[in-house]
Amino acid sequence: MRVLVTGGSGFLGAALVRELVAAGRQVRVLDDHSRGRPERLRDLLQDIELVDGDVRDAAAVHRATEGCEVVWHLAYINGTRFFYERPDDVLEVGVKGALNTIEAALATGVRRYVLASTSETYNAPTHVPTTESERLMIPDVTNPRFSYGGGKIASELLTLHLGGKRGLETVIFRPHNFFGPDMGFEHVIPEVVERIVRLSGGLRHKQIALPIQGDGSETRSFCFVDDGARGSFLAGERGEPGHIYHVGTEREVSIRDLILGIGRALGVEIEIVPGELRPGGTLRRCPAIGKLAALGYAPRVDLEEGLARTARWYADHWLQKR
Repeated sequence: MRVLVTGGSGFLGAALVRELVAAGRQVRVLDDHSRGRPERLRDLLQDIELVDGDVRDAAAVHRATEGCEVVWHLAYINGTRFFYERPDDVLEVGVKGALNTIEAALATGVRRYVLASTSETYNAPTHVPTTESERLMIPDVTNPRFSYGGGKIASELLTLHLGGKRGLETVIFRPHNFFGPDMGFEHVIPEVVERIVRLSGGLRHKQIALPIQGDGSETRSFCFVDDGARGSFLAGERGEPGHIYHVGTEREVSIRDLILGIGRALGVEIEIVPGELRPGGTLRRCPAIGKLAALGYAPRVDLEEGLARTARWYADHWLQKR
């Protein structure tokens, strides 16, 4: 079976490609590598077809989709900094990418279309752990942060009510804070590691004060990328058409405890200094994953192990740059 993965050189994309190759799929990757890196796929180049292209280019998407039975659409611009600084690009890639991939799938006889969405579509959920039936929300269209969640909401609507209505099997999965080595630098864990390395003088000082946004009581669940890729694969392969699946863990952790855990992984004791929380932030978010568990999913990497592997990878990166 030949499948197309858009954004396949990205953080999650590359991990998902490994799952697909291991399952015997013939994988074609479409990516312009503006956020991804082909080096993530270096050891798989004999097993996959790598196509350079932008999901905003309808002709390029159509060519890449030809001959594929399943489309996995992951291409997007993530990273909180970009939501604020480049909302136009986030929305253009998000909405045009979804529309182009769905139209190409319909035109070329694709059977199944799998969309990677996000927990950001909930903004502030009404219940935690949150089920897939939770309402989606953009609380303030004037805040550029919501370019990301808003684009994903539009993508979900297009997937279910354009692609699904016109004959595609459609499945949506919503990742919840995937993390791991080489996840990029515009996310909370890499940014915290960089600041710890800098403030500790290259990890020489074993006690530091670390200013943060908010007071650290905000919560999230964090899922190591290996688990995230396997859960995404199960959702896309086994999920029922028209259904949505959470991928993540049900372990809810405060940002304060997350930061202290990163410090422990790096051998640095941290005094957290609270600051102002940036507008648009969410106080609490954690998924219910029972629906995906029914397809055979269970997280294997606990938070402490994942943080240790990730923090050390980024600390080594920053130490080498000093």
